[in-house]
Amino acid sequence: MNNRATMYKLLVVASAIAIAACSGDKDQPVAVRPAQVQPTMTPQPVVAPAAKPKTATDDDEDDGDSQAGKPAKKDAKKGDKSDNDWVPAEFKTGGARWKDTGVYLDGRPVGFLTWGEIPISLKPVWVRSKITTNIRPNSHDPGWRWGQQRYYRFTDYLKAIGVDVNKVKELHVYGPKFSNSVVATRKDLQSPAAKEFLFRFGGSVGGKAIPKVPEGFAAGNPPDKIAAVMIYIEKEPPKLVTDVGFVLGKDTQFGVPYFGDPIRGGIRVYLDDRLATVIKRQDLDPSKTTKNADGDPTWKLTDFLAAHGVNTSKVAEMWIIRGERRTERLSREEVDAISFSASAQAKGGIVLGEKGIRANALALHTRALKPDELPYITPDDE
Repeated sequence: MNNRATMYKLLVVASAIAIAACSGDKDQPVAVRPAQVQPTMTPQPVVAPAAKPKTATDDDEDDGDSQAGKPAKKDAKKGDKSDNDWVPAEFKTGGARWKDTGVYLDGRPVGFLTWGEIPISLKPVWVRSKITTNIRPNSHDPGWRWGQQRYYRFTDYLKAIGVDVNKVKELHVYGPKFSNSVVATRKDLQSPAAKEFLFRFGGSVGGKAIPKVPEGFAAGNPPDKIAAVMIYIEKEPPKLVTDVGFVLGKDTQFGVPYFGDPIRGGIRVYLDDRLATVIKRQDLDPSKTTKNADGDPTWKLTDFLAAHGVNTSKVAEMWIIRGERRTERLSREEVDAISFSASAQAKGGIVLGEKGIRANALALHTRALKPDELPYITPDDE
């Protein structure tokens, strides 16, 4: 009995407390209060989904807009990669603008530093270097041997593109970070040390251009790879400012001085080792087209070149460059007759003739090249 009485009293007290609490809140509306969040100054990373492995070839350019099982998404900037809406790679902005290593003379593009596009007359300088080799089982092989690494002199390159080194005010070798660049004056280029002012390619016969600057030569801080080369003969060269980059007057230069945004993409056309023009989709006149067997619009090559100021009257042959290699030779008669298409299916190049020959660059010559003049690959390049 005592236990029951005690329990009854406790229940009465609890009920009284509950009634009092409810009567105190009867005039307050029911609301959802926001949870208090402790602010933080640490940015939170955004985790992107895993990227689909890319299977395109090295000279293909594909932005990967479509996903497996889903149709390609169309937007205002890229469209659906049709000829009417597709924005070529050369219009991309940001750091990708400097993907192609252009060479500019007083702000005018004269060439690009890729192994497939360097002048025929530019010959390598061979530098002794160690090359990795396989170690035979149970042997004392060192795992390397002496070989040769191919380099090229900047002064030889200037001569090959028709620039007199004695007239150069300055030559600037840009790095990806402009404050890490080299400024070589005329005196530097005329000095004996200029013979050791070299560049090579990361893959020996392909890849990004890499400078080799002798100790004490020129001003600045040598970069680990070359973003662009600027040559000044008539124009006033910008000044290299520590931790800033190049400054012209009071303006910091974020592009090519006296030119603007660097050239990116397109099909470069050379005439006797000098850049003559660049084929870009937006420059192609739709009124000048014919249809090929597949119904794609095509343009006659010589008509395009003439419209862009390229004199082909003395051209003897043309070499097609694809994947940094000279792959096919066309005679003068074939050059006169051939047409090209430049749809998105060309994947960063153009397609020439009925055989559908893909090209990333074209090299016109006013004389027939001899076999020993053509670029060659040695076992040490492999």
